[in-house]
Parts: sequence; C-alpha cells; structure tokens
Amino acid sequence: MSDATTALSVELNGINSIDQSEHRGHPRDLFWPWFAANVSVLGVSYGSFLLGFGISFWQATIVGLVGIVVSFLFCGFIALAGKRGHAPTMTLSRAAFGVNGNRVPSALSWLLTVGWETVLASLAVLATATVLGELGWEGGDTTKVVALIVVAALIVIGGVLGFDFIMKLQKWITIVTGVLTVVYIVLTFGQIDGAALAAIPAGSTPQVIGALVFMMTGFGLGWVNAAADYSRYLPRTASSAGVVGWTTFGASLAPLILLLFGLLLAGSSPELSAAIAIDPIGALTTILPVWFLIPFALTAVLGLVGGAVLDIYSSGLALLSTGIKVPRPVAAGIDGVIMVLGSVYVVFFAADFLGPFQGFLITLGVPVAAWCGIFMADVLLRRKGYAARDLFDPAGRYGNVRVLAIVLIALGAVVGWGMVTNGFAEWLAWQGYLLEPFGLGGREGDWAFANLGVLVALVIGFGGTLLFGRGAIRRQEALPLAAGDHLTDAQDAAAQV
Repeated sequence: MSDATTALSVELNGINSIDQSEHRGHPRDLFWPWFAANVSVLGVSYGSFLLGFGISFWQATIVGLVGIVVSFLFCGFIALAGKRGHAPTMTLSRAAFGVNGNRVPSALSWLLTVGWETVLASLAVLATATVLGELGWEGGDTTKVVALIVVAALIVIGGVLGFDFIMKLQKWITIVTGVLTVVYIVLTFGQIDGAALAAIPAGSTPQVIGALVFMMTGFGLGWVNAAADYSRYLPRTASSAGVVGWTTFGASLAPLILLLFGLLLAGSSPELSAAIAIDPIGALTTILPVWFLIPFALTAVLGLVGGAVLDIYSSGLALLSTGIKVPRPVAAGIDGVIMVLGSVYVVFFAADFLGPFQGFLITLGVPVAAWCGIFMADVLLRRKGYAARDLFDPAGRYGNVRVLAIVLIALGAVVGWGMVTNGFAEWLAWQGYLLEPFGLGGREGDWAFANLGVLVALVIGFGGTLLFGRGAIRRQEALPLAAGDHLTDAQDAAAQV
C-alpha cells in the first residue's frame, strides 16, 4: 500500500495500545505535527494579548520565551509516556487515576480540546470574512457561513481519517505556512516603531506573573492532555531525548518567532492592538498590501486548521476515554458537530473574542494544570511500562478509582480557582474567593489578575503525587502479569520473562 493510500485510509485504532507490528517512525517526525499546530498567525495576536497585561516590551519578550518553552517542555515529557505505553494520553492517565476514576480528567481534556478546536475554527471563519471585506467582496453573514462550511469540512475530515493523514497534512501545512509567514513579516516590518516600544512602561510583579500564566495556558498547557497521542506509534528503541526535544522544539519554534513580531507590531500601534482584541486574525490584514490578502488568508486558515485538526483528533480520543462506546471516527464526527455549533455562537453572536477566550483558558487551565502535575510525576516515578490489559480492567493493577489522584485534582481545582479571576467574563465572577483570605488583596488587589491558581494547581498535583504516590506505583509494578497480558514496553516484557 502506498503512502498516499495509507494517508487516505481511516485509522481504526482508538484508545487501545498500538500493536508492536504497527510501531514506526522517528522522533524527528514529531516536528511536523507540532510545528503545524502552532504556526498559526494567532501567535502574532498574542503580542497584543501579552501587552494588555500592562507590562513592557522587554518584560513581555522574556515572559513569552519562558512561558512558551517551559509549557511545551511539559508536552515533551508527557510525549515520553506515549513512546513507553503506545497508547493515547488519556488512556495512559488511567494508571494514575484508575480505569473509571480517569473519566474525570478525560472529561476535562475533552472540554479543553473541543473548546480549542472551536476557537480555532471560529478565528479561521472571521479571518476569511475580513480578508474578503478588505478586497471589496461580500464579507457578511453569507460569506461567514460558506467559510464555516469549508473550514469545518477540512477539520472534520482530518479528525475522521486519523493519524497517517494528519501526519502528512501537517508536513505540508508546515511548509506552506512557514514560507508565507516569512513573507508576511517582511511586508509588515516597516510598521515597527522603536520609540513607541521603548516608551511602554514596565509592569509590576503580579502583572508579569499573570502574563506568564496566560502564555503557559495559551500554549503548552493547552496541549499537555494530547501530547502522547502523536508519539504512541514510535518504536520502543526511539530516543527518549529525541521525543522530548523534537516535541518541544517543533511546538515552540513558530510561536516564539510570531510572538516576538506580534509584540513589535502591537507595541508600535495602540490602534492595531485594540483591533486585535475584537478580531485577532482579521485585524492583521489592515496593514497588508491588497495583493497579499489572499495569500494571508491561506496562511491564516491553514495555520488554524493545523491546530484544530490535532484538537479534534485528540478530543475524539478523550471522548472515548470518558467511556463513550463508539468507533474513533464517530467520536471525531461528534466533536465536529459540537465545534460547528460553538463556532456559530462565536462568529455570529459573541460580542468580542478576548474576554471569553481568556476566561476559557484560565478556568479550564486550573484543573488541567493539576492533572499535568499528577501525570508528569506519575511518569517520573514509573520504572516499567504499562500493563496493556490492566489499562482497561477496573479489577486490574491500576484499580477502579485511585483516590489520591482524584483528591489532588479536586484540591488543585478548588485552591486554584480561588486564586484566579476573570474580570472580562461575568459568568466567572465567582472565582478568586481565596485572594482575600490569603492576604493577596482580594478580587480588586494587585494580585487579582496574576492567576496564581494555575501554578498552584500544577504544584499541588506534582508535589502531592511525588510525596504520596510512590508506594502505590511500586505495588502496581510488583504485580505479575495476567495470562495473555503484556507490558507495552518491550524491554520490560523481556525482563518479566
């Protein structure tokens, strides 16, 4: 079967452990999906978002560098579990939470990935409508409907066909968007005003930390729950350092370049920065020559589709991990319907983009950060691979519900939500209830928008698992394999024999 035929075949694997006969690829192959998923020109708009915290250009540059690289490094470590366990992220998470206890983080993962794919699809539609409007064509509701149909079709087809198609698609998206993004930077470089950048005043420590948390939740922490999905086909002999390195490098490279340029643009023009808050992608067309509007639309849509395709694929796997009994392509189709409905709301009814977007990221970012801490510590503590059959058996070594993990994610959420605020989203006004008791000035104090709760939740999950989870993991690994079972790690299986 040719590569093209394989890529157009529907992937039948779901949340199962990938059979050794299907292991293939090299760590460097991870560069393509992660770069394509993060090369979106939305990264340029993050320059405006970041300066909106009231920090200087240089503070924003440092915060962006640290937030992007560190958060994607988390993805790199979680991708190691995919190589060791040859199963999706939320299947391997059962070892930490129990087979049925894992329904909780699976549901959170599903919400996060469906939310992200909806955001990306909505932005692609808005960008298309804005570009056509700049060209003098009809840019009203009819155009938006047509754009939504085309964008949704591309995303859903990718999610349904699955792994091989996505890996091929992302390689081409990387090449096309990479070249066109360089052209965009060259064409708009003259908009940069060095004096305006130097005049931006520095922000306080709470503002800097708030900006850092926003970057982490907007980038790596938005992907940690899917990081093992794309490394699970790699053979056991693949380099662990390569898995971490190529995942982190591929995911970080484009956002770092795009963010820096976005800071230069937004810091040079308050008017552009304000427009980005309403239409993050479309606002960037206002500084382009007319002849490049169509290539820009292609760049924007392909970049957003690249991220949304990974989201819909992983959201389908997360939905299956919650216990829904449908084939993987059907799960992706269900998520596609939800994505379309959500996009209709964002495109046609939402008053603005930035407020709901920040509220969405921070609110879901708290429990996901707790889960990330738990899972990374669990992976760190394990010395052997995963017993494949027990990942699906509540009576097996991983148990039905692991109380420690559930308590830690609940504690992380309760404490974390008490230390974040979302002033732009009224339905989240209940958060921040611990800022006053903890002496941080309450909901109106200097620390109100630092969103410390995300970092606190991450530490609670990681530290709690390291301190109290070691014994349970050692007991799991000491149990003999059941008849017919195998460890997903080939070397560990040999050691058992």
